Amino acid sequence: MEQQTVHASRYMIQSQEEELKRVSDELHDGICQRLYSIHIGLHAIESALEGSDLKQYVLQMSGELSSAILQLRHLSEELYPPTLTTLGLTPAMKNYAQLFTSTFGVVVEISSNGPEKILSEQKSLNVFRVCQEALINIAKYAEVATASLQFTWEEETLKIVIEDAGKGFDAKDVQFLGIAAMKKRMRLAEGDFQLSSQLGKGTKIMLSLSI
Repeated sequence: MEQQTVHASRYMIQSQEEELKRVSDELHDGICQRLYSIHIGLHAIESALEGSDLKQYVLQMSGELSSAILQLRHLSEELYPPTLTTLGLTPAMKNYAQLFTSTFGVVVEISSNGPEKILSEQKSLNVFRVCQEALINIAKYAEVATASLQFTWEEETLKIVIEDAGKGFDAKDVQFLGIAAMKKRMRLAEGDFQLSSQLGKGTKIMLSLSI
């Protein structure tokens, strides 16, 4: 029965990830590209409007469009990180950390010890989602300006520590933090999830999995 539950969870999450990837690709390769073509067209119009009262208006519209394109690209990367399969887990988290900081204002200090190993796409994606959820929780609840994420690559094990020095919480009352979903993700990655937190002393999440 437990094996059937794990299989069903894996299938459901994989289906969700495939849909997120489809939407991400459509945003990046479809909508963003079309908007960029419009942006180029506006730039050409602006160049031809020297001395016209419309020049400033076109410049303003071009700036608004640039901002929309950037937001869509950020959303696309948040939905499905393209660097995860091409560059690996650590570079993907570094890219996401930049997006996270620009969105939430919390600086994430990332360190990596040891040579990075190649993980399967499913393991990488599950671990990435756990780290992503943990960082979002920090932005929402911890009330801090910085957080840290440390990767330790050993011969057969990857250990990850996500930590903040924020306000903390009662570790018995975690239902609103998506802890169950993170634990499920780590089970699917055949890994372990541990959390410790104290009021006024911050929160630490420890992940480990075989590689």
